[in-house]
Amino acid sequence: MEVLAPSCVKDKRYIGSSPEAAAAPAAPLGDSHTTAADGLTDYSPSDAPWDTHRAIADDVGGIYAGAVEFERYAARMDACSGVLRFGWVDTPETGETRLRLREAHFCRVRHCPVCQWRRSLMWQARFYQSLPKLVEEHPKARWMFLTLTVRNCPITELGDTLTAMNAAWQRLKDRKEFRPVLGWVRTTEATRGRDGSAHPHFHALLMVPPSWFTRDYVKHSRWVELWGDCLRVDYAPNVDVRVVKPRAPKSGQTPTDATAAALQGAVAETLKYSTKPADMVADESWFLGLTRQTHRRRFVATGGALKDVLKVDEETDADLVLADGPAEGEDDGSRLAFDWRSGERRYRRAPEADKPAGGDG
Repeated sequence: MEVLAPSCVKDKRYIGSSPEAAAAPAAPLGDSHTTAADGLTDYSPSDAPWDTHRAIADDVGGIYAGAVEFERYAARMDACSGVLRFGWVDTPETGETRLRLREAHFCRVRHCPVCQWRRSLMWQARFYQSLPKLVEEHPKARWMFLTLTVRNCPITELGDTLTAMNAAWQRLKDRKEFRPVLGWVRTTEATRGRDGSAHPHFHALLMVPPSWFTRDYVKHSRWVELWGDCLRVDYAPNVDVRVVKPRAPKSGQTPTDATAAALQGAVAETLKYSTKPADMVADESWFLGLTRQTHRRRFVATGGALKDVLKVDEETDADLVLADGPAEGEDDGSRLAFDWRSGERRYRRAPEADKPAGGDG
């Protein structure tokens, strides 16, 4: 979140690019004719994902607004992350001054694109925060990334299919081949097939002992047999299994740093969105069916040594604000506010919502 606003100011009395810019009023809501560089991305280009995800949230909320049974979701999403308040953070190592999100309110609707994004970042941050202890307790552990699929099903049968998949996972855990697994994180993803069907599948990150690659080794063909048997189906389901290649610590790296670098891709894939935002808006009927079929279903499960790493039941506004990682640097309480402009599909400065230094955070 490097601040690249014009003439980045160190004097915290002026929270903006200059005293004049800080004092200038924001353009009226929906006024797209101004040329003022007062957008969030003008101040911090690396925060462009906020505009992207919030714009899609408007589209998804519009779909919900058109269905009486989901109007409450639309109302909650309309207020989601409406105002973002950032604080200045000085980085002593580089001398940079950056914006860091400090305050926001989230709707926590399951399929809200903003909340999906922040939740994914939050879980990834928690996973990496747990790594030092995991590496210390299991220094020789290896990692695997497993994807388990089933045949596509009609969207109206997605709920029943997920129930069958969850039961199959429980059977898989009891198989002797799975018993050496030290810990696991499993997530559910449902994507839209070209024919309008649903394609549910599991992503699982497995922490295994070194013996997994010798006496406990499970061939790909055996994984296919195991998963098909646990599903109790008469076809061979697609299974993808990949070994996360270990990395030796580079100069200056700790074993935890090396493990984190090796796991980056697998962790991101495991803990990403449960449904692609593009799939949500591609077919309104399909998406509303998905919402009905996944109501009150848990899409994340953990076990073994990884059981508590994600803290899946802990999710507050503060947790989602800090999804980028632990807050660093001193916080003087000053807040630079940006509000969402639906007509422009971007965040822009909202000086009236700023907070001075020493104010209530």
